[in-house]
Amino acid sequence: MDELVLEYRDVMLGYEEAPVLTRVDLRVRRGELVVIAGSSGCGKSTLLKAAIGLLPAWEGQVRLFGQDVATASEGRLAELRARTGMLFQGGVLINSLTITENVALPLEHRSGLPPRVQEELVRMKLALVGLEAHRHKTPPQLSGGMRKRAALARALALDPELLLCDEPSAGLDPVTAAGLDELLLHLREALGMTLVVVTHELSSIETIADRLVIVADGRVAFDGSLPQAKQSELAAVQDFLQRRPAEVGALGPSLLERAREGESEVRG
Repeated sequence: MDELVLEYRDVMLGYEEAPVLTRVDLRVRRGELVVIAGSSGCGKSTLLKAAIGLLPAWEGQVRLFGQDVATASEGRLAELRARTGMLFQGGVLINSLTITENVALPLEHRSGLPPRVQEELVRMKLALVGLEAHRHKTPPQLSGGMRKRAALARALALDPELLLCDEPSAGLDPVTAAGLDELLLHLREALGMTLVVVTHELSSIETIADRLVIVADGRVAFDGSLPQAKQSELAAVQDFLQRRPAEVGALGPSLLERAREGESEVRG
């Protein structure tokens, strides 16, 4: 049986008193590249936060490498997080530090390796994402795409088995976004990682997804391949793929017909 790297079992998640996700069941197996998609505010990023224990589940279980993150000791949770890289939305780099210093942060706090070894590992990670020549620059000196790659290098610093990416292409032009998609595929192939990528970009989904998970109405509305999604008759799936709000998806055709009828009457 394929090893489960990340698992959500009948999970409910929310903020303060407002539930965002209810009864979520989702399993990610080793080596997969799973894309989580859906409309803004549907809970995609919430799932990633819960995966590493940043947001506790109200109900159900979130299991990372087989361990319930809610019952893991502080030390055990630190071990699980060390096996998991996180590319945060926006990168979250420290502007006052160089790219080298940013990428070195996880190694300084968790690896226990000698400084010279840390320096070599940082150089290797920057080379992996094509930024070795820019290692002495600070984030404000880099383009948006380069900042995303620097944040990716930091997420890879501890050689994670699982990489979580929150909207990696957000704010990037199409060419730069496509380059980042190809880089993620290369990393999966070269390093043998499991990836979970949150995105709403259809072009990225077309390029990278082994599996597409669409979140809607507080639950997983669809879990399958992109070709299967295109054939699905589920309203939530077609609303996402055709870029239409749910209420427009349900009422749009009839409203359009009425508008056309009114236009015809005016012309008549």
